[in-house]
Amino acid sequence: MSFSSKVKEELVLAEGAARHCRLAELAALASLCGYVCYRNGQAVCLEFHAENEIIVRKCFTLLEKTFNIRGMTASGKVLKEANRFQIRVQNQAIKICQALKLEQTREGVLFASSLIAQNTCCKRAFIRGAFLAAGSISDPRKAYHFEVVFLARKQAEQLRDMINSFSMEAKVIVRKKYYVVYVKEGSQIADLLNIMGAHVALMDFENIRILKEMRNSINRQVNCDAANINKTVRASAKQIDDIIYIRDSIGFSKLTKGLEEIAELRIEYPEASLKELGEMMSVPLGKSGVNHRLKRLSSIADDLRELKEDLV
Repeated sequence: MSFSSKVKEELVLAEGAARHCRLAELAALASLCGYVCYRNGQAVCLEFHAENEIIVRKCFTLLEKTFNIRGMTASGKVLKEANRFQIRVQNQAIKICQALKLEQTREGVLFASSLIAQNTCCKRAFIRGAFLAAGSISDPRKAYHFEVVFLARKQAEQLRDMINSFSMEAKVIVRKKYYVVYVKEGSQIADLLNIMGAHVALMDFENIRILKEMRNSINRQVNCDAANINKTVRASAKQIDDIIYIRDSIGFSKLTKGLEEIAELRIEYPEASLKELGEMMSVPLGKSGVNHRLKRLSSIADDLRELKEDLV
């Protein structure tokens, strides 16, 4: 089972205790998987369609608890037709649409007024309903990505603004003929799981995220250490080349005592750090002092090379 499916299975069991929260969640579900049949301008039938049975059963439960609809039998039965499930409510369609503040756009898409989710608790419920109806979350072991897909821009912008009211950065993009609200930041997806009430999934998500961050931190440290080692090796090789050139050209006897000592130590201990070289000297020297002397040797070697080229 995918991570997204596990989140939805958990969220199906979560619901607001208050009626206004159940209305907000049901409004989100209706706007994304609901259909209204009209006759003479009046809603005569409200249907909920989904490919996932648990989503339709969630709608059934919310309708039953919120509107006290009992024994829906033929008018509210969960049916399976070509891998799609549906509920049909007829006798209270007008009442339900009014309570959910549903309106139909010119494109034929249902839209729930933002008045249905004014309270913070209702916004949480609305986001949960929208995710259940048309959302998905990538497996956090592979990538961080949360999205909900809409048919209308108006719907997408509504959910984006609702998510961003929790100090997030949800965005809307167009994908083919759909409008997608998405969040890609791991910490914000964790917050969304908490907001929707998927607390078990949140713990799993955070555990995976912590392990990934630890691995990334270790990899960065290893890469940094490797880069520093390579840098030290290249610098040491250049220093040794310069020192050997001086030795073969004029000999160490022409150098000052301090330069001669550091030159001999660098040849003898090619892998030693500047700090280690300084500690080996007869009079211990700090890193900056050792570095200054090695730079002085390189400068002498460069002068000798230039002199040789001029003579040639």
